[in-house]
Amino acid sequence: MREEEIEKLRGVVRDCVTKHLYSSAIFFSDKVAAFTNDPADIYMQAQALFLGRHYRRAYHLLNASQIVLRDLRFRYLAAKCLEELREWDQCLLMLGEAKVDEHGNVYDTKASNALYLDKYGEDREIDISSAICFLRGRAYEALENRVQARQWYKAAIKADPLCYEALECLIENHMLSNEEETSLVSSLHFGPEDGWLSSFYSCLIKKYDKEYVVEAKFKELEKESCSSNSSDSSFKCSLKNNTDLLACKAEYYHQCGEYQKCFELTSKLLEKDPFHLKSTLVHLAAAMELGHSNELYLMACNLVKDYPQKALSWFAVGCYYYCIKKYVQSRSYFSKATSLDGTFPPAWIGYGNAFAALEEGDQAMSAYRTAARLFPGCHLPTLYIGMEYMRTRSYKLGEQAKSICPSDPLVYNELGVVAYHMKDYTKAIRWFEQTLACIPSPLSEMWEPTIVNLAHAFRKLKLYDEAISYYEKALALSSKSLSTYAGLAYTYHLQDNYTAAITYYHKALWLKSDDQFCTEMLSIALVDECRSSIDAA
Repeated sequence: MREEEIEKLRGVVRDCVTKHLYSSAIFFSDKVAAFTNDPADIYMQAQALFLGRHYRRAYHLLNASQIVLRDLRFRYLAAKCLEELREWDQCLLMLGEAKVDEHGNVYDTKASNALYLDKYGEDREIDISSAICFLRGRAYEALENRVQARQWYKAAIKADPLCYEALECLIENHMLSNEEETSLVSSLHFGPEDGWLSSFYSCLIKKYDKEYVVEAKFKELEKESCSSNSSDSSFKCSLKNNTDLLACKAEYYHQCGEYQKCFELTSKLLEKDPFHLKSTLVHLAAAMELGHSNELYLMACNLVKDYPQKALSWFAVGCYYYCIKKYVQSRSYFSKATSLDGTFPPAWIGYGNAFAALEEGDQAMSAYRTAARLFPGCHLPTLYIGMEYMRTRSYKLGEQAKSICPSDPLVYNELGVVAYHMKDYTKAIRWFEQTLACIPSPLSEMWEPTIVNLAHAFRKLKLYDEAISYYEKALALSSKSLSTYAGLAYTYHLQDNYTAAITYYHKALWLKSDDQFCTEMLSIALVDECRSSIDAA
């Protein structure tokens, strides 16, 4: 067969791959490789077999070739076959020996003399060494060696900043702290044309900076635009409405406690792209906080139908049952999510919370500790461990999450509760004020208990005017809180303002007519008012 005819057959193979006709691609690539015995054609045949999911056959073909240990593309594809076959130790052996330090620097590799002949010259490529580092990270993570996995993922993104999958694993699996993520992104060597990518990565990592710093990052990225080549020079495309960017923004709103704003944004995103899973996860979290059980039910049904093998789907079912307070059922579905994907952080948190809701503290602590071990960069397991310690009156053990996430208002709120229970009311006031300082204005009803707690702390210090001020702020957020009316009434009572005290005791009893404290204090206030009237006369 002439060279021109063979080249035409190669074109047929490439076209079959483009059209996803993998059996045809396997058939014709096999004939081309038989005619030429060229390593490039053998590699093309192995690629067709891999894409057709014939992993064992593809691996055998690559391993039988004489070039597999000298050409990195052969070795990498053979290792990818072993990855699909879940033979992780063999996968690492195929990739060769190499060492990496805690900063992601690779050294002492024996693959330095290997060739890489798969360069086409026209398209920009991701460095093969970066792909190999990433695959090593995947293998170590599957072998539950998360320390090595973290180091190889860092090596992958440092070898080539375009290897987004490595950064995604580090972020989604909470392998790094906020400071480590920031340091890693700042250490990457982006090309002159990749300024937008640097900005995008800075939006993807944990957003624990001040509000104006985070907002500035989003605005900078939204300004990135690309002019069209059309005659209309005014036509420009930008990242302003990009789904990934808006999902990051929704995540930030959720972190700040702006759940309604977050829910509205994710609702729009899911109308535009109903299968964007990152938006879906944030949407579920916001719906949980807002108590939208109907939305959770619909989302769970759709996810189980479309993605029955994904942990996210069964996590959504667990969220629905948790929202309607059926904690036993929610626990079983969170457990199913963890069994499908043991590296899915929300499922472990939900699993612990379901136990905690039933006051099964030992099992809750076990789930939280597992999450803290698996996801060292996530502050929520530590926070919930602290909350569980508080529930069991072990207050001094509850102060450990702040160092991981110094900007989460919930952390400061819980520290305030710890100080309040330890009767350090001055410290409690400082923590509650720090909580409110971390929350964007205007405050939502969710933070009404924090304001009430702050008022209680002021009352304990006999700063009655300040206490009354914060009770009134709490009533502006929620007018149906028994504790707010009771606290306000009691504060007026302590000021000897019996008329106001009686009024607010009545309002509290209107919400709960059998409240023992308000009933007894109302009787005392009525007696005190009578005595003061007699004394005045």
